Amino acid sequence: MRYAVAACQTDFACPTHHREIGSRVDRMLSMIDGAVMGYKPFFPVRLVVFPEFAHAAPIYPTASQLRDRLAVPLPNEHIERYIAKAREHGIYIQTGSFIESDPAWPGVLFNTSCLVGPEGLLSKYRKVNPWIPWEVHASPHDIPDYSEEMFPVVSTPIGRLGCAICYDWIFPEAIRQLALNGAEILIRVSAYMDPWGATPPMDWWTVVNRCRALENMAYVVAANQGASLQHYGPFSWPGGSMVVDFDGRILAQADPGPGKKIVVAEIDLDALRTARQQRLGHNPLAHLRWKAYPPGQKGYPPATFASSRDPRGDRTVSENEAVIRSAIRNNHAL
Repeated sequence: MRYAVAACQTDFACPTHHREIGSRVDRMLSMIDGAVMGYKPFFPVRLVVFPEFAHAAPIYPTASQLRDRLAVPLPNEHIERYIAKAREHGIYIQTGSFIESDPAWPGVLFNTSCLVGPEGLLSKYRKVNPWIPWEVHASPHDIPDYSEEMFPVVSTPIGRLGCAICYDWIFPEAIRQLALNGAEILIRVSAYMDPWGATPPMDWWTVVNRCRALENMAYVVAANQGASLQHYGPFSWPGGSMVVDFDGRILAQADPGPGKKIVVAEIDLDALRTARQQRLGHNPLAHLRWKAYPPGQKGYPPATFASSRDPRGDRTVSENEAVIRSAIRNNHAL
């Protein structure tokens, strides 16, 4: 069970309409061909990961504008193309994120990444922790009676794969839940901007990826947005896509800075499984005293999407700011 993974960072101009998404998919499919065929003489690439916002970014200030101009249902014709490519090469692909609309939740938008393989669409991960106040799409946590698994993990021939998106990784609870659901390969689909990128003194990107790997005894495959300021303003995106082993060692990392890049590293799934089964020390999953940590009662309240004027209407930055201020007051009152 040794194979290679590829973290592919993109530097595309941001789409302004969903009609433009197909051209981005063209370029990502080409990157997949390059990663699989280019590295074939050295090791088999079996997993390819793309960054957040590779298909579309939340560039509009209200949910209604995003819904009208960039939102798409999932699955769609783009997912079918990824599935065809996965079958062609016998690989698994974690897509960049889409702005998703789902008829099951009328009017609600999600930031969603899909895992596809030769078998088809295997899972959809919807960002649980949007980067508020600026991201105005919803979290599954916001939706009353949301019944789907928030942290899905998929068992595949290359291991058990779980994904979380960008800001989710600042919450240890989110990534720990993926590990407790069985994830061996933790996938980060990210658009982490400067100054919180891959270089000191604010290299949150690198620090967090390494920490989540070692505290969950899991490999991390992290693809970060590498877009230049002119493509995805008002931020610049430092790239630094990387692969980390289950002891927190960086196996490969792109040089910081914008640009399309492919980072490839070999992982040893048998070594991970042996470590999880045999280590008596530094085995956080075995040592977890889970009853010592009762469910949290503080922070961002649930079902906040429904608290806006109309669940099918606009969600705005100002509404996000009001909810955050309420959460701050609640924490300070304790």
